[in-house]
Amino acid sequence: MTDRILVEDKDGIAQVVLNRPEAYNAFDLDMISLLAEILMERAMNPAVTGVVLSGKGKAFCAGGDLAWVDSYGDTRSGALHQLAARFHQAVLEIRRMPKPVIAAINGPAAGGGFSMALACDFRIMAASAMLRQAYTSSGLSMDGGGSFTLPRVVGMAKALEIAAFDPPIDAQKARSWGLVTEVVEDGQAVARADDLCRRITRGSRSSFAVSKRLITDAYTTPLEVQMENERRLISWCADQPEGREGVAAFLQKRDPDFHPGS
Repeated sequence: MTDRILVEDKDGIAQVVLNRPEAYNAFDLDMISLLAEILMERAMNPAVTGVVLSGKGKAFCAGGDLAWVDSYGDTRSGALHQLAARFHQAVLEIRRMPKPVIAAINGPAAGGGFSMALACDFRIMAASAMLRQAYTSSGLSMDGGGSFTLPRVVGMAKALEIAAFDPPIDAQKARSWGLVTEVVEDGQAVARADDLCRRITRGSRSSFAVSKRLITDAYTTPLEVQMENERRLISWCADQPEGREGVAAFLQKRDPDFHPGS
């Protein structure tokens, strides 16, 4: 079962590949549980500075495996309940990880694959890839945080339009709607995601981690609490080695060296 997700740590960047190409990388309970464990381990591993998430073969991820769900017959509701719980654990690991997580959308991302991509910090999309909300066309509703992230990316009206009509979203439309960070030639999504991840990790990692947490929490935090969190965390950053180096570099009018000797 462990071969359903391939992991290669390359110079600090964890390349995590969903490996079920015959099913367009759709996940069942075992596969999504394994992904949550892998993300948790990489979040805690100090040797890992970032994660690139992609799919094997033609697809990024087709979401939850509805054939697996249907195999439970009259208890399919319970199967979906379990599947969503593990899927949500994986999404929370992405959002709470103090490291960049970049989706390399190498092919179609639909249903849970769409929600998973939206949960990532950045999305690099191949020119021929397609996004599809997909849930409502199957008589279901969004999970994986999709109903949380989608309106915050495209606005409430556009999010409801996507939910109601479930249009296929090509790469150029995804870029114009702000659903993806960048569109690249086919076959280049993983390499470009890796480049972007390394660019981020060459900067202040502590600053990125704090900024990611603040921006994520800003959706649900009152202004006064958010500003108090900002005050506490900017003070914390200033006392970290990267904060001291960054301020010194600014005052000395030079580029900061956040990771000397690396």
